[in-house]
Amino acid sequence: MKIKGLRWWVIGLIALAAIINYIDRQTLVVLWPDIAQELYPDKNADERKEIYSWITIVFMFSYAFGQAIFGKIFDWIGTRLGFILSIGVWSVATALHALANSFASFALFRSILGISEAGNWPGASKGNAEWFPTKERAFAQGLFNSGAAIGGTIAIPLIAFLASHFSWQTIFIIVGLLGLLWLIPWIIVVKSPPKSHPWITEEERNYILKGQKKDTETNTETSVEEYTPDTSKLLSHKQSWGVIISSAAIDPIWWLFVSWIPIYLFEVYDMDVKGIGIYGWVPYLGAMFGAWFGGLLAQNRLKIGWSVDKTRKMVITLGCVIMLPSLLALANPGGPTTAVLIMAVILFGFQTAIGNIQTLPSDLFSGKTVGTLAGFSGMAAKLAAAGLTFFIPWLTKGGNYTPVFIIGAILATVSLVSVWVLCPKIERIQERKN
Repeated sequence: MKIKGLRWWVIGLIALAAIINYIDRQTLVVLWPDIAQELYPDKNADERKEIYSWITIVFMFSYAFGQAIFGKIFDWIGTRLGFILSIGVWSVATALHALANSFASFALFRSILGISEAGNWPGASKGNAEWFPTKERAFAQGLFNSGAAIGGTIAIPLIAFLASHFSWQTIFIIVGLLGLLWLIPWIIVVKSPPKSHPWITEEERNYILKGQKKDTETNTETSVEEYTPDTSKLLSHKQSWGVIISSAAIDPIWWLFVSWIPIYLFEVYDMDVKGIGIYGWVPYLGAMFGAWFGGLLAQNRLKIGWSVDKTRKMVITLGCVIMLPSLLALANPGGPTTAVLIMAVILFGFQTAIGNIQTLPSDLFSGKTVGTLAGFSGMAAKLAAAGLTFFIPWLTKGGNYTPVFIIGAILATVSLVSVWVLCPKIERIQERKN
């Protein structure tokens, strides 16, 4: 049996995993006001927000180190088994939230969830590098990233709907089952990489492999040996640090909204779960369109002959320029409708940029190094996001979120500058000759 366009089925399943990933993690965010009132009736709003902040920090630290761990795991055992391990564990961890009844138990299950969910992003980067030629990678990454945005769009109204019919404990079990069901098509469809997959057509196999080999060709008529440095050599390249710093600067902007949109709406506009379900999904719609736009724009530029360097820098710059004034405008948005629409613009810009930032590991390196660098950059990103989360309860006392939006604008600038300065030319790095 041969399947035309098999690579699109693979990236579709990876995008579906991202949708489930975001439904899993958003469940606690949406339900937290109700959970906090049930578990902490004697606490005020700021105290409950601080408890939630610490639970989120535990998740982010676990997620950060999980990124580095799973970057290596995916390089060791491959994309297929890596995703089976990652999504299998995180689905069970999500269901276990139903047993939580204290900060300690929520932190424990959140930690397991964070470590295992971390495999999704280095796994997607590695799967992208395996299944797509260079010119399609930004679009493929955009499809994957749109899965995160679609997950956020679906999660908030879905959880709000479920909350009107089930207890919060039952909702965690229902959501956990989604990931276990995903394993069935993944195991069946993704049997091996494209080079040896029995269902891929010869035409598609050659298209993928030839599109990847173009990165390793020199101006002489022979191909250079694939450069896959060890960790110390990898980190000796300033381009690696450009990827790591850019990811660490831009990612907290995403987490600012992912972790706090429902609580922001609850605190600033006094919304209950139903109101959050009506408004809270709008920013993710902007993120979804941004993921598609950033990927398609990069793909279009590459197809008409732009270099990888020019394309990545143009799209990343555009995304950051969209974010900067929008973050500042959110300091005084007026009503909730305007606020969520501005958030949608911010997340549109974020996703326009991030899809191309996340392709940089596969633009700069090949083979096993891609997963490792993606893991390190993911770890740095989550540590930075955890750092911002630590300060949010203090920065937003009394419901004033202006300071964190200003910090977001500064971080977008840092992310952009790091790419331009530390990645002077985005191209495949060759081994230094002594």
